[in-house]
Amino acid sequence: MRVLLTTCSYQDTPGPHHELMAAQGWDIICERGPLSESRMLELAGQGFDAFLCGDDAITRAVLEKCAPKLRVISKYGIGLDKIDLPATKEMKIPVLFTPGVNHDTVAEHTFALLLALTKNLVPSIEATRAGKWTRLTGFELLNKRIGLIGLGRIGQEVAKRAHAFGMEVHGFGNYWPDDVAEQYGITRHNTLDSLFAASEIISPHTKLAPDSHHCVNIARLNLMPDNSWLVNAGRGELISQPDVIVALDSGKLAGYATDVLDEEPPAADHPLLHHPKVIVTPHIGSRTYESVPRQAMKSLTNLINALSGQGDANCANGVI
Repeated sequence: MRVLLTTCSYQDTPGPHHELMAAQGWDIICERGPLSESRMLELAGQGFDAFLCGDDAITRAVLEKCAPKLRVISKYGIGLDKIDLPATKEMKIPVLFTPGVNHDTVAEHTFALLLALTKNLVPSIEATRAGKWTRLTGFELLNKRIGLIGLGRIGQEVAKRAHAFGMEVHGFGNYWPDDVAEQYGITRHNTLDSLFAASEIISPHTKLAPDSHHCVNIARLNLMPDNSWLVNAGRGELISQPDVIVALDSGKLAGYATDVLDEEPPAADHPLLHHPKVIVTPHIGSRTYESVPRQAMKSLTNLINALSGQGDANCANGVI
């Protein structure tokens, strides 16, 4: 059994997943993802039976080059936008994923980014390290209006934390948990325009799809008050990067903090890396010593079950 393992978090973090994988006796080929389509095409002819992947570009061309040997794709994580799901379904290749394992840690990272923005933590730390005592004035989160795009597991956890900070929580999404909304006082909006107009902070937690691509754009950002904030621990492509830069430069946005970019890893001249109002972390929102082993074990047991012919409720394309 030949398996391509690309997720760096899985490889770098200790945990029982390493011993369980070793016990399978598989031939494991390790790469440092996320891999581009060109690199995946280079690897595709090596006779892999399975992928245990991160955010690698698994396109139709990659799948066709892997066929008919490729039997299963197990995704470490929940985002499936880099995988051509219609092609996998046509080829009857099950795609498994790991819902319900990282919502707490991503929600925590969302608030770490938000606090860093509103409290000016990065420039304050940089100043003291340079021997200066620059006392910048920040903002309270108390009574601030936060707008959440998506009320799935992660969005709900962010709402819970926002409520604990005494924030006014607003939400938009096709999925609406009435009990959670009532418990944390979430105001429902029927359109994204309404959500943006009501919010001083926007935080997207929805899957990347055609209808959510660039859902954060200049038209909607202009509905917000001046000096608002944007936090993104979802997908880089949920925001229109040029539009966000325009909003930052005009003062519409006071700051943007993101854990994800449209290009990962980014080029050295990526326009967000050196913008004075932007904080970028290297896609570490779910990378904790608690979350990684949960995700790793889930993705591995999904793979073991699929290869043994067992059905799996975590199949994303309906093949199993």
